[in-house]
Amino acid sequence: MGIMFIENGSLLPKNGQLTFHPNFIATEEADFYFEKLLKEIQWEQYYIQIFGKKIAQPRLTAWHGERKAAYSYSGINLMPLPFTTELLAIKQKVESFTGHTFNSVLLNLYRHNQDSMGWHSDDEKELGTDPYIASISLGCSRMFHLKHKTDKNLKGKLALSHGSLLCMGGEMQANWQHAIPKTTIRCKERINLTFRQIKEL
Repeated sequence: MGIMFIENGSLLPKNGQLTFHPNFIATEEADFYFEKLLKEIQWEQYYIQIFGKKIAQPRLTAWHGERKAAYSYSGINLMPLPFTTELLAIKQKVESFTGHTFNSVLLNLYRHNQDSMGWHSDDEKELGTDPYIASISLGCSRMFHLKHKTDKNLKGKLALSHGSLLCMGGEMQANWQHAIPKTTIRCKERINLTFRQIKEL
């Protein structure tokens, strides 16, 4: 069976937690943050190694956080840039709502409908056991796909709208994968901010 998503408080049927808050940031405020981040963030094109070949990630990325919040994934080593005024404001809003603290944020810029994020779990060692990750979406709505790693009947999808907050916690990263696939539906830019707590190793 599929996953039934319920606004403002659904739990996964097993092995993790996921909540969705579609109007977390009001439209006018979300518009401001979108335009500010789109223009002022230092967006980078990173390359990953797949079967010995260097392939450009199908999106642009930026990493901001506290000085010691270095992060590595898919062969990419990121040293944080400082939080901007806008990133700090969003972080504080998310922390106040969730009760969790974060020392870093990964930003992804999806430039058009052909930019994407492949199937993965956020289970890198720097995130520790059962990490809590809060994801803000700004700009064009894109579909978030989710599937259980062992129970093939458990899968679902959800539209991540402008100003929405998606929170992942508990055992979710150990038991589920998620993705933002390419789409044939034409759309403009989308910015995704995933707030994390990086552990010192």
